Amino acid sequence: MTRRLFRRLTAVLLPLLLMLALLPQPARAEGIEIRRALVEATDDGYRLSATYGFELSHEMEEALQYGRTLYFYTEIEFTRPRWYWFDEKAITARQPVTLSYNVLTRQYNVAVGGSVHQSFSSLDDALFLIRRPNRWLVAPRGALKAGETYNVKLSMGLDPNYVPKPLKVNALNNSEWRLVSDKKSFLYKAE
Repeated sequence: MTRRLFRRLTAVLLPLLLMLALLPQPARAEGIEIRRALVEATDDGYRLSATYGFELSHEMEEALQYGRTLYFYTEIEFTRPRWYWFDEKAITARQPVTLSYNVLTRQYNVAVGGSVHQSFSSLDDALFLIRRPNRWLVAPRGALKAGETYNVKLSMGLDPNYVPKPLKVNALNNSEWRLVSDKKSFLYKAE
């Protein structure tokens, strides 16, 4: 009796398992990995030192070659927990980074925060600056209360608000254009 039941179950379940294994798997978007994040107190304020890991998709590289600018952002938020109300938002900052390609000079241009502009002869060198940005001044000295512990949330990604209109429909539906990190959270004790 049990042997016959086992044969029937395998006759029904085995084809089902094979069909599930052969179904196409949905494409998973590669995101941005925050490999390292550290807040340092300096004489002029609080600086973020971070390292990101990501690769551009083929469509993003192609859009760059046709003169489109890619807009990245880094967001950081410092909150202090309070027992009687919502968490206090001490600092919220956003830093834009643009990546473009000049066809005439064959140079990749990176602008960080609208103030630092650098040109590179290769895409890898330009991406190196975006992946390992200089220490970003997040807030001036005294913006945090010394001795208090803050929750820090950090995220980085491709800003969908600045994707050109002809590409926006494709960007919203295509996982190749979704380049964003998970929010990294860590604690920081203000100095």
